Amino acid sequence: VLFSTTGGGSATAVTVSTLDDLISAVDGDDSKVVIIDGTITGSEAVDVGSNTSILGASGATLSGVGLRVKDVSNVIIRNVKIEKVLADAGDAIGVQAASQVWIDHNDLSSDQDHDKDYYDGLLDITHGCYGVTVSNNYLHDHWKASLVGHSDNNGDEDAALRVTYYGNFFENLNSRGPSFRFGEGHIFNNYYSGVNDGINTRDGAELLVENNVFVDSDKALYSTDEGYAVASGNDFGDSENTAETGSITASDLSYDYDLVDTDSVASSVQSEAGQTLSF
Repeated sequence: VLFSTTGGGSATAVTVSTLDDLISAVDGDDSKVVIIDGTITGSEAVDVGSNTSILGASGATLSGVGLRVKDVSNVIIRNVKIEKVLADAGDAIGVQAASQVWIDHNDLSSDQDHDKDYYDGLLDITHGCYGVTVSNNYLHDHWKASLVGHSDNNGDEDAALRVTYYGNFFENLNSRGPSFRFGEGHIFNNYYSGVNDGINTRDGAELLVENNVFVDSDKALYSTDEGYAVASGNDFGDSENTAETGSITASDLSYDYDLVDTDSVASSVQSEAGQTLSF
């Protein structure tokens, strides 16, 4: 993980298989490790406390149930499948005014059988979140995948946004891969297939975009509202980069990282991304 995030650390793990038990287990700021077993169904967002690790056992699924990481810090969410969270319940994963969050190896989806507002986002990161790492996730079959910064009028708070995406598989999506307002982002070694609108840099955002691969995708890297990007090593397929060139460099980042060669991104991401771990 690129930002220092420990979640529940070495706390004794608790396994949950019902919605009520999940709500109770992730509440509060004491260190805790919560393993989800089986399928939990519902129609609400579960609030996650600070110093929490949420881990999915093999096949663990939240159906209609989202996770809300709001006004907290030091949270890990790994290896959970989250599907078909209705808009009234919020996002599959919503991160707001939070710091040091690691979202890794999850499977997030809905469908495109309804209008774009039937569901909300798969993974939205808003209100000045700092130190968020989004890695090795499979985001697919959805209208609005991942939003960073919720409003054109929230620049004072969202200038603090620092979000990194790497090793993610974006497939069969209409938009937001991610859509990024204000702040700084690092987007590298992701694989995009069948994405209409990919990376959208907006409202002065500075994005470092490296070694990503796009196939069967329309707008790979672009800007609708005066955002900026520094792009290198990407394979945009039949698309292109139309964003204004920014000024961000690797030396502006608070971590070191290794890039996978562009030619290896498709195979490595497709084999690793999603709910592929074991807890």
